[in-house]
Amino acid sequence: MTTMYAALLRGVNVGGARKLPMAELRALLADLGHDRVSTHLQSGQAVFASGGGDEESLAAQLSSAIEKRFGFTVDVLVRDHAYLKGIADACPFPAADLEAKQLHVTYFSAPVDEERFAAIDRAGFLPEEFRLTDRALYLYAPDGLGRSRLAEALARPRVTKGLTATTRNWNTVVKLVELTSA
Repeated sequence: MTTMYAALLRGVNVGGARKLPMAELRALLADLGHDRVSTHLQSGQAVFASGGGDEESLAAQLSSAIEKRFGFTVDVLVRDHAYLKGIADACPFPAADLEAKQLHVTYFSAPVDEERFAAIDRAGFLPEEFRLTDRALYLYAPDGLGRSRLAEALARPRVTKGLTATTRNWNTVVKLVELTSA
């Protein structure tokens, strides 16, 4: 059975570092045997169909292939359509009433629990808020991610230690659901 996946690459094509042209990423995924390959934006999202493997093995395969071909390491998360749709459908914030720059999802490589975030004084960051699921965090940042003090606190090493984490704005979250539904 073929499943549609999204690959989320962390930290490519940002600030001139770790250049990874999307056309070359599409070619690489096709060379790995995946079908219906496409990319979204220049910031490291690819969609593909695969008949074999699981999210972790597909992510490891792509990360290894990128390092081999381009000479640098990239953390990769792979999520299937059902997971991505579940994240979009379960949003605890009124997504339809917010601008995309105000709502973000951080995807984690492994399950996270509230204890990891216990040292963050949530009231001290209001009106910014976050909510957790098993492998994702929803962030409401009314002034956008670039001005978010809470986003800075959430990205500190003591919070993210041992995890790969990558954040996408709400437009990208919704677009990935759409692209993987085909």
